[in-house]
Amino acid sequence: MKTLKDVISLKFKTSESEGVIFHGEGQQGDYITLELKKAKLVLNLNLGSNQLGSIYGHTSVMTGSLLDDHHWHSVVIERHGRNINLTLDRHLQHFRTNGEFDYLDLDYEITFGGMPFSGKPSSNSRKNFKGCMESINYNGNNITDLAKRKKLEPSNMGNLSFSCVEPHTVPVFFNATSYLEVPGRPSQDVFSVSLLFRTWNPAGLLVFSSLAEELGTVEMDLSEGRASVHIHGSGSKRNRIDIAA
Repeated sequence: MKTLKDVISLKFKTSESEGVIFHGEGQQGDYITLELKKAKLVLNLNLGSNQLGSIYGHTSVMTGSLLDDHHWHSVVIERHGRNINLTLDRHLQHFRTNGEFDYLDLDYEITFGGMPFSGKPSSNSRKNFKGCMESINYNGNNITDLAKRKKLEPSNMGNLSFSCVEPHTVPVFFNATSYLEVPGRPSQDVFSVSLLFRTWNPAGLLVFSSLAEELGTVEMDLSEGRASVHIHGSGSKRNRIDIAA
């Protein structure tokens, strides 16, 4: 396929921070890859380079953050020659690709949800997408509908299911005055706690516990957007440990 214009749109949601959303490449060195890296969206595009090295077409653009929140996110890529509009959740970013070529020349299949192993170093270091996609549209073709009706030829769909499994985690919302108190385990000599949290507030108390036998307290909090752990000793071992991240 040799195209001057492309319009690609889809919606996705995932709890994974890494994964290839779609990929296509050609024998001339052209490629287009949309992927998640560190929970950010990255578009890699190359409309062609020359063997002399005087034309270098690789272009990489990053947008968004915290996209592994298991909420639906909408992506639209509109390309006319070297001019690209990348829209993520209605946030538009315009840029021009590097190089001097206008056509995207793809010889192989386009893959959604991952990329085939090509033997290139870039292919084996990338994870496949793990999550849900819907409303996949590639240059006017409703890929989701065609895949469901098995109208894509040739296709290798692998283990796909046309439903979206919700995570089993149950979130708890706290306002400025609410808190959750649970019984401790005074007979154990190990204190262990783990949690996932999201907040727009730069400060707040996350966890607090008094240690048994009045040995002190453990506190986990946010201060100026940084998570910190404070361990206060009492009695004969009066000491304090502060760990920030």
